[in-house]
Amino acid sequence: QDSRDIKVISVKSRKKKARVVAVLRQLLRDVAHGDAAAVRGHALRQRGQRLVEGAELTPFHRLAAAGRQGLGGGELVVYQLGLGVIQQLHAVIGFHLGGQSAGGLGVLLCKHLQIEQFLHIPLSFLRFVVFFLRLHPCIMGTNCKYNGKNNKNLAVINFLKDAGIPITQNSKLKLLKSGRAKFIDLFEEIRHAKHHIHLEYFNFRNDSIANALFDLLGEKVKEGVEVRALFDAFGNLSNNKPLKKKHIQAIRDKGIEIVKFDPFKFPYINHALHRDHRKIVVIDGKIGYTGGMNIANYYIKGLPEIGDWRDMHIRIEGNAVNELQDIFLAMWNKSTKQHVSGSQYYPLRNDSTFKGNKNVAIVDRIPKKEPRLMRQTYIKSIDAAQDKIQIVNPYFTPIPSIKKAIKRALKRGVEVEIMIPGKSDIPFTPDAAFYTANKLRKKGAKIYVYNGGFHHSKIMMVDSLFCTVGSTNLNSRSLRYDYEVNAFIFDKETTHELSTMFEHDKLDSTLFTKEEYKKRSGWKRFVGWFANLFTPFL
Repeated sequence: QDSRDIKVISVKSRKKKARVVAVLRQLLRDVAHGDAAAVRGHALRQRGQRLVEGAELTPFHRLAAAGRQGLGGGELVVYQLGLGVIQQLHAVIGFHLGGQSAGGLGVLLCKHLQIEQFLHIPLSFLRFVVFFLRLHPCIMGTNCKYNGKNNKNLAVINFLKDAGIPITQNSKLKLLKSGRAKFIDLFEEIRHAKHHIHLEYFNFRNDSIANALFDLLGEKVKEGVEVRALFDAFGNLSNNKPLKKKHIQAIRDKGIEIVKFDPFKFPYINHALHRDHRKIVVIDGKIGYTGGMNIANYYIKGLPEIGDWRDMHIRIEGNAVNELQDIFLAMWNKSTKQHVSGSQYYPLRNDSTFKGNKNVAIVDRIPKKEPRLMRQTYIKSIDAAQDKIQIVNPYFTPIPSIKKAIKRALKRGVEVEIMIPGKSDIPFTPDAAFYTANKLRKKGAKIYVYNGGFHHSKIMMVDSLFCTVGSTNLNSRSLRYDYEVNAFIFDKETTHELSTMFEHDKLDSTLFTKEEYKKRSGWKRFVGWFANLFTPFL
């Protein structure tokens, strides 16, 4: 029951053994007392991951990130390996057990899972670790900001890190909750551009907004700014005012490099599946934009058949912009066979003066390379929920794995609120969405039908802890076929702002009850059932 119980195996040298024991004793003292102060201010790079003091991570990560003063390289490895063992035990035991129950259950699990044999660590050492874990404030569930919900938050962060997705910790964010807000902000930042402007969109609609944008970009070219624009060939054809050859040539005459992604060529079916549905802007490598809006004036004016167009975009500053830049340049170089690269496109990599406080992960879906990453991140996020999930998605025909995750959340007692639009810009899919929504309503989800126009936002908020904003619809098209990008934001303030918007939009919505569903005609209900059969392709 004290540090004299530590036994070290597989170390023959007495001197080395003594050093290992000393390091582990120090480690256990730090964990037992939550001694973050002892290691404050000392950062460590370990296996390419940079963990910084004050990050929203567990005390274990805080200790591991900082290391110990006076430890040599080998000793530091021992310290971190021991910390890893304790972290895994911590996860096994859970956050809400205290006293003898934690110790007893911990040792019982250690025996049952044969952790001693697997890790080659004596059971007496594991028993001693459990003893100290009982003393830690996070185990006791008091005075610890990392317990409960934040642990679930951490599960998603750890999943992303395991997938190789950086969690940038110095971002500044601004939610742009309407087309007017987006274009005012975007045009203003373009006017201040000094080096380059990169745009990647599903489509540029040939209307007043696009014309104003290309005129402004042409002026920036005259100032010596590099301008590159990429749009999807199918996306261009899918809108009612596509850019034609003469329009594209006029844009090029302004000095703007503009390229179609994957133009349609014979045999045309080869180009039908993997379309570029992303919406990305990067300005000078310092400011980035992503979200659900393309370039079109109906984001401001709406459309006669559906009314106002509601949508969501986000402006990002900080190292997360590097991830958006990576995505754009990879697609640009793939489409043009150019080799655009260099530090001039990543000024923030060597800028230690920029200060932000938001944790952001940019999740990019790349067909054939990372085809499951986006859906897995959504599923992990839904599985992490303990209290509430709020979803706004315009074409709500989720793939089976997403529906199963939502049903699991409902079984856990999580409140699930889903907002779908009452009107849509495309036929057929909305009927399937109502059919799916009604099925989830029967399982306990609260469905809100938005009546204030067409809600095209693609957002999700989880437990008031984290959220996502991006281009991804929760349908097969987005999660199985297309290129997509989302920002997953681990920040309570941003999540609260989105949840507040959700609550406000409820005022313009109808709660979708059994009675409301029965108001739909028999034909509409049949069309919904029939459309649902095609959801693997919608």
